[in-house]
Amino acid sequence: MDSRAVARHFAEGMIGHRNALAGKAEDAVKAQYALHMTATGLDDRHEDQRKAAKTVLEHWRGDNAEAFEKRANRLGRQLRVTSDAARDAEKIVAGVSAALTTGHARARQAVDEYLDRAVRLLDAGQAVGTRAAMLKAVGEAADLAPRYTEETAAALRRVRDEMEEAARRLRSLEKEVEHDGVVDARPERTARGGRTRPSGARARGRARTIVSAARRELGTRENPPGSNRNPYGPTAAWCSSFATAMWRKAGVDIPLLPFTGDVFRWGQRHGKAYTSLSAVRPGDVLLFGTGPSSPATSRHIGIVEKVSGGVVTLIEGNSGDSVRRNTHRLSSATFYGGVHP
Repeated sequence: MDSRAVARHFAEGMIGHRNALAGKAEDAVKAQYALHMTATGLDDRHEDQRKAAKTVLEHWRGDNAEAFEKRANRLGRQLRVTSDAARDAEKIVAGVSAALTTGHARARQAVDEYLDRAVRLLDAGQAVGTRAAMLKAVGEAADLAPRYTEETAAALRRVRDEMEEAARRLRSLEKEVEHDGVVDARPERTARGGRTRPSGARARGRARTIVSAARRELGTRENPPGSNRNPYGPTAAWCSSFATAMWRKAGVDIPLLPFTGDVFRWGQRHGKAYTSLSAVRPGDVLLFGTGPSSPATSRHIGIVEKVSGGVVTLIEGNSGDSVRRNTHRLSSATFYGGVHP
């Protein structure tokens, strides 16, 4: 009996998971490189356009020079938006690539460990030399397989979740680029027919408004201390009341929600919640704990002021009975998810 062949038969599922992760990792690396080259090319084009426009304007004093300068500046902004979107997309895909690499490594380790253990079991059965010993060894190798298959399946599920979140973020970038005047030069219009800012610019403007509103509240305290009486909502634990009040000031159509888990559920209903912390950005809220089901699992909430590497700065209501700025490691051990405004 070929012990390795038998072991590989039981390992077919986990080997399939490992191979799927390897193929996706290769695709992600190619996509990341393509986006890098696109962004670099757009940067070069933007610089060439800027220099050419400057040269023309240095020698043009005609009546139409001002109009030309406005058009040139508009084209420069359009190229910059598209280039920035390509850079952002490259970062998103880089996150997926890292997750795929990690997932593939875990799956490969599980496959190798299973094959090693199964082959040793089968070889030991063969060494005894009886049919009963062989059947027992085959049974033990078969019983061992589901545990490792679940490990590789879990690795694949985690990567798929990461890819779904990345796809959502890429769709958001696509919408932004569609309105940058290069892919789709038609501006968005209000109900009255006036021009509006592109959706990405609106989102960034809203985030700045949220962060500015939260900063103005720094130092606000309960009155009296320890009473949970606060200016943002009911007399109760008020971190969530503070966060949703700041969002409402920025025009987010969200109720005043005193329970943090309800904020995450609101985000789920509106397609704004996420569990992959690579999606976090200023103006978002991050949820502390393990899930939204109860105050025991969804313990606290903060408004994202800044993200730098693996550290996030939050402005938090009801932190030491006041509104405070705190920094945390951006870790799933601390946060179970976040919500975009």
